[in-house]
Amino acid sequence: MKRRIAARRDELDGELVALSDGLHDDPELGWEEHRSSAAVAGLLAAHGFAIEQPYLGLDTAFRATIGSGPFTVGFLAEYDALPGLGHACGHNLISAMSAGGALALAAVAEDAGLTVEVIGTPAEEGGGGKIVLLGRGAFRELDLALMAHPAPVDVAEARPFAVAHWHVRYDGHAAHAAAYPERGVNANDAFIVAQTAIALLRQQLPAGVRVHGVQTRGGEAPNAIPERTEGRWYVRAETMEQLLETETRVLRCFEAGALATGAELTITPESERYAEMRTDVEAQEYYRANAIRLGRDFDVDPDAATMNRASTDMGNVSQIVNAIHPYIGVGGTASNHQPAFAEACVGPLAEQALRDGATALAWTALDVALARGGTR
Repeated sequence: MKRRIAARRDELDGELVALSDGLHDDPELGWEEHRSSAAVAGLLAAHGFAIEQPYLGLDTAFRATIGSGPFTVGFLAEYDALPGLGHACGHNLISAMSAGGALALAAVAEDAGLTVEVIGTPAEEGGGGKIVLLGRGAFRELDLALMAHPAPVDVAEARPFAVAHWHVRYDGHAAHAAAYPERGVNANDAFIVAQTAIALLRQQLPAGVRVHGVQTRGGEAPNAIPERTEGRWYVRAETMEQLLETETRVLRCFEAGALATGAELTITPESERYAEMRTDVEAQEYYRANAIRLGRDFDVDPDAATMNRASTDMGNVSQIVNAIHPYIGVGGTASNHQPAFAEACVGPLAEQALRDGATALAWTALDVALARGGTR
């Protein structure tokens, strides 16, 4: 059956590369991926998958299904881009690998006793699309959920961190900075106090914790005391428990800014917290073996792999469904979320990653299904 899967993936090569390149050339931000989701769903529909879109009330989510076997495999597709960076996280390749893996696996679905799904998940980059879908009942029918994520190198052991996404706002009181400074409440000063406190807090944070943010709104003129500042902040930790502990400490830093200046603080979560990844180790090892069979190398220590300090809403899916989220290398020296990484997600090396990723995912799904009750 693996030979049939590989042969089918080879037949689809041109369509999958065209899908990946098309998404790359037309990036759309989270919750706005109308053309992107339609392109992925359209390819699946053209090859016999039944499509539900909108899915669970989300316009840019979809579920594509083929087969009716007792073991249900779900390939997850992401297709949102980054503001100003396009597909610098390689979601164009994720969609093409998941679509390709599902289309290839469909060739043996009846013989292997499979139902094959592709679930299109919007807004991974901070919007928590999978978490919204989870809250509406998605994924629970799956016996295995899987996807592969582009990275500089191949890593089978995905260990994404838990993360909280915050929008932070200080409201002060405007005044002329020279004539009546005593009448103002400087919201920008509040932000500076908080940033300074966080910078000092980092000295006492555990090694696996990350806190980072940007100021998105400051003052408008040097001679006007800023009445409002805004920013976006992420707090990451290796586990949800550690994340919650860290949040309390970081929150005090923002409260310090308000206390010191008299500004009013408002913190709004941008999405629900992303959980850490809970990997299905058996499926992970099937993936590793299949990728090695295709010529992939796993020479990087997972503890040293920088992408393992990132976060994904796939972590929330993995808390309730057996799941894997390996990284597949596209070569080069750039890392995710750098402009050069967007360039690395098209071209010959990216296309080879697409081919290998789609095949390895499909083979892995077959291995797991047969090991856990499918028919040979």
